[in-house]
Amino acid sequence: MQARREPDTAPLHWWQTRWFVIAATLLACVPLLLPDIAPIVDLPGHMGRYRVQLDRGAHPWLAEWYDFDWSLIGNLGVDLLIEPLAPLIGLEPAVKLIVMAIPALTVAGLLLIAREVHGRIPPTALFALPLAYGYPFQFGFVNFALSMALALCLFALWLNLARRGRLALRAALFVPLSCLLWVCHTFGWGVLGVLAFSSEMIRQHDLRGTKASGHWIESWVRAGLGCVPLALPMVLMVAWRSGADVTGQTADFFYWRTKIAWLLMSLRDRWLWFDVAGMAVLYLVLFKAVRDPRLGYSRHLGLSALFILAVYILLPRIVFGSAYADMRLAPYLLAFAIIAIRPQPGATIRHAAIWAMLGLAFFLVRIGAQTVSYARFADDYRQELAALDHVPVGARLISFVGHNCRNDWRMSRLEHLPALALERRLAYTDDQWSMAGGQLMTTRYAAAGGFSHDPTQLVTAQRCRGEWWRPVDYALARFPRAAFDYVWLIRPPTYQERFIPDLKPVWRSPDSNSVLYRVDRSIPPVEATDEELGIPAYIVEFIRRRREALIRAGVITN
Repeated sequence: MQARREPDTAPLHWWQTRWFVIAATLLACVPLLLPDIAPIVDLPGHMGRYRVQLDRGAHPWLAEWYDFDWSLIGNLGVDLLIEPLAPLIGLEPAVKLIVMAIPALTVAGLLLIAREVHGRIPPTALFALPLAYGYPFQFGFVNFALSMALALCLFALWLNLARRGRLALRAALFVPLSCLLWVCHTFGWGVLGVLAFSSEMIRQHDLRGTKASGHWIESWVRAGLGCVPLALPMVLMVAWRSGADVTGQTADFFYWRTKIAWLLMSLRDRWLWFDVAGMAVLYLVLFKAVRDPRLGYSRHLGLSALFILAVYILLPRIVFGSAYADMRLAPYLLAFAIIAIRPQPGATIRHAAIWAMLGLAFFLVRIGAQTVSYARFADDYRQELAALDHVPVGARLISFVGHNCRNDWRMSRLEHLPALALERRLAYTDDQWSMAGGQLMTTRYAAAGGFSHDPTQLVTAQRCRGEWWRPVDYALARFPRAAFDYVWLIRPPTYQERFIPDLKPVWRSPDSNSVLYRVDRSIPPVEATDEELGIPAYIVEFIRRRREALIRAGVITN
């Protein structure tokens, strides 16, 4: 039996029109219009890397601090786009434009997929649109999020060409398109492959018009052959991950508690009660579609959602040293489950219109709240970045950002703010990632010792169990003075000034407890034992041994 689609002659309702798709796509950009820098956690860190990428030849001290080598890896989406854009409009506007495009493309992709599968956009699909600002996007996984947005749009094209019988054209187009998607980020290419295979399996089975098990096996085989045009990046993947410079382990399988938690936190942003209520709405819609005889699920997208669920279950938390691998899929799993819902034959237009109005209201409320949230985070950025007016170009800057041992619902978004000193002042910062093979840049500033790269910029009031973050007193007393000129404390926990007699304040925030210090080399640093600094000797020894083990395993460097 062929998958049911609404006939093309059916009258269009407002949520099914081209103008609505355009309006929803543009509306998805609104929260990112006001902030100069999108307040998503990792983005400032990436922007520091982009500055080195663009200007390393003009400033020789950057080459003394960082290694940057172009290579073909599956994690280059924004890195490549800023090459033509930054010289034209500047680095920060270029990054803003690219990041704004991510939720817009995600919304457009979801609506286009729903239209291709159902024939018309079902009213319930509107509930999926706020997931464009899902938790992985808030983390700042920009190459990943861009690749997923592109994967959704490409999947809509894959479905469209199959529907029109243009299979030869589809094969020719998707050989280069799949390679470009892989270069953007491996994850997007992998998800596109899963979606394409599931859709091909349904299409092949429906072409044979039977539910016999033998035809399902044949459909699997034919679906695999149909997806061959997507396979070329597998060669690129083998070449990338078999290189001598690639590090990082794959670990933490089947952490059921966290996997369930990610599915409950897909809309996590600022307000716990508000975001949890939003998740409750999504799950209520999914439940209602099961119970309401006027609603049903598409086999096509339902199978895609099940395939993504299987990948989500099998994925570990860490893949090749990159954390939160499984978490990244959660919003897209929910989105596919929601756009799989459609009205059953005989459902009235009034019933559909009510669902459309409720879905639109949900989208507008979430976009409005996201706009307010980002505006407040942007104010935090402006307050703290005033310190950079006092940082000389080319300064050697170490930064310590206050953190805590709790997993607060509202992340501060300040974790990688120090990298903007690298981006704006060409200063050394200690928050850059150092993952050989995982990205193009690694740190090489040997004088910084154990304070050279992420996560040394995060400090806490006391040692947190299972984390590498240092207590603030320990970090301030033990960082290598000879390697740095300035110390930037960003909303730190309470610390004892008796451990920093050689640090002289040059700027203090009027709105927070942030402060910028200059290292005064004429004053000797304080001598303090580990116990005085809040770290028992046995813990110091444990950390040393654990760090050495992780270096040998390739999880971290230096």
